[in-house]
Amino acid sequence: QVQLVESGGGLVQAGGSLRLSCEASGRTFSTYAMGWFRQWSGKERQFVAVINRSGGRTNYADSVKGRFTISRDNAKNTVSLQMNSLKPEDTAVYYCAALKYYTNSPVTARIVDYWGQGTQVTVSS
Repeated sequence: QVQLVESGGGLVQAGGSLRLSCEASGRTFSTYAMGWFRQWSGKERQFVAVINRSGGRTNYADSVKGRFTISRDNAKNTVSLQMNSLKPEDTAVYYCAALKYYTNSPVTARIVDYWGQGTQVTVSS
């Protein structure tokens, strides 16, 4: 069992930055690929970024490539998402996720084992 708690969401102006963090409980954190998804009201959760177990490989949605960076610290059981050059369309609830495996293919929610509770990110124009 893994429990995930996100933090760092908030309100920011377009062009600004935010850093989301996710802290995991349990001693199995390093056995999971970790990712971030986001969800707009009335829509399905969409993949944002994923990082493999060691932190050496990452994969991003095209919409965030070059702006967002995912990282992890296995010693601290944390995964982070640095979001730069934010746009109003980045406004969503962001979810941390523990994934069954890492993939370079588009990531779907089907491979998620555990979800965090979500944190709201709002980007004003």
